[in-house]
Amino acid sequence: MRGRQIVLLLALVLMSCSKDGLRHTGRPSGIDYYYGNDLKHDKIVLGERLENPYKTENMTKAFAALYPTKADRVEIKTTNLYVRFLPADERQYEVLEEMGIEMLDHPMDYSITVDGDWYHDPEIPEGDVTWQYAVVPAGFDFPDNVRYEVIHECYIAENDPQTRSSDLGVDWQAVEREAYVLTGNADRFPATKAAAKVVPSGRITIVDEHANGGKPFGVAGVMISCNSFVKFDKSYTDRDGYYSMTKEFSSNLRYRIVFKNEKQFSIGFNLVLLPASVSTLGKSGPEGVNMTVTKDSEDKLFRRCAVNNAAYDYFSRCAASDLGFSAPPADLRIWILHGMEASSAVMLHHGAVVRSDFLDKYLGSFASLVEYFLPDITIGAKDKDEYREIYSTTCHELAHASHFTKAGTDYWNKYILYIIESFIKTGGMTYGDGTTSGAGHCEIGEMWAYYLESRIFKDRYGGNFPTFGTSYWFYPQIFRSLDERGMTPSDIFYVLTPEVVSKSDLKSALILTYPGKRTTIEQVFSRY
Repeated sequence: MRGRQIVLLLALVLMSCSKDGLRHTGRPSGIDYYYGNDLKHDKIVLGERLENPYKTENMTKAFAALYPTKADRVEIKTTNLYVRFLPADERQYEVLEEMGIEMLDHPMDYSITVDGDWYHDPEIPEGDVTWQYAVVPAGFDFPDNVRYEVIHECYIAENDPQTRSSDLGVDWQAVEREAYVLTGNADRFPATKAAAKVVPSGRITIVDEHANGGKPFGVAGVMISCNSFVKFDKSYTDRDGYYSMTKEFSSNLRYRIVFKNEKQFSIGFNLVLLPASVSTLGKSGPEGVNMTVTKDSEDKLFRRCAVNNAAYDYFSRCAASDLGFSAPPADLRIWILHGMEASSAVMLHHGAVVRSDFLDKYLGSFASLVEYFLPDITIGAKDKDEYREIYSTTCHELAHASHFTKAGTDYWNKYILYIIESFIKTGGMTYGDGTTSGAGHCEIGEMWAYYLESRIFKDRYGGNFPTFGTSYWFYPQIFRSLDERGMTPSDIFYVLTPEVVSKSDLKSALILTYPGKRTTIEQVFSRY
């Protein structure tokens, strides 16, 4: 896999958009940013192995210790299995995901010396998928051909129908606490022994200093996951960043953001090729975690949250009640490449692929790289420390992804081929000079993406219509001028069919579709 990654990253450099930049300005003040500032977002460092209190035998001992006269009437029967999987490749990992299994890349029954975002088992070759740890129901039907090991049989009271009966007169919270005590994990409960169970809830926010008056607003639609040993829960934040779990807890928990959004996109490339990156929120009490992310937070966390919100906003704005054009395809995979400046919308996961002898000469095995986990969009995050920079770039690439849904794979293959060949032949001109085969595909695609990026940016930040992309040989000014004369983004998007592969095709399609605006269309095109 490591060799494939190197070739892929080379390909992405060649297929990337060169974006107009924004400049860093001051910092907001007056907001408490304390929580989470000391969290690390690199590799997890494991400590000693702990005794799992939820093992069926440990819960049985705890029950007997508290209810000796009921031990012969209440059966503590395994409800769940603590397991680990070793997918041989990305496809096997995806099979597990499709089964709804929530997986961690590190074991749940170890102390964590240094918290972080990822872990790789030292016995697994670097670049391969590492062991994935999960909790599944007892009697789980394991998939064929995916290697797995059952680590523990476990008892989680909430998953046992008998615990819902009030006739038993059992305090299952007390049993759980006793199991922690018997296994030497009493310190993982809050100091107040009589603390009641609570449903974890909270709010995750982020600051865009150029919007909302510099006040925090929600990190929208992301998954918040928490666990104590093998007891898990998860929830999605709403558009304002609020979340609430479904289960009650009384022990301290580890919290994390999983960048798998309810809008059907994920943000990945966390040093390992997995669909969704994870950012730790640290260890805290069962009541939940509140966190405000700013550009002074750890870079990866800030960028992931900013890309997440930009994409969430974009998907929301595609609705018929708003801008009214096709959203990017579901299961969109976005990579953030922290060491690159340029971004791209290669749409590899959704089937785009270029095959040519010309490319093979330069990119070797790139032509066969259409596999699971390949990205649709890459966001070059190097030197992007402002929210609005990341927001603008993400919207540009998502505009391409919407165009892809309309234009199709064949169109996109020619588009990508033009970009790569132009880059190579011209010695680094991202969009070439517009004279070779395929230039029209690039012309229409970039006109649309730069125009829509500018329109959405203006809607968010106000001011004049930005001039993104206007220094190149194509003319996003055409769409901007039509917009200023009453044509909507939905109207423009409607004509971006696979047959529109040049500026003249675009003009003809617009006049044919909107004959009542013929004069305006001709006037605009005559200027460019």
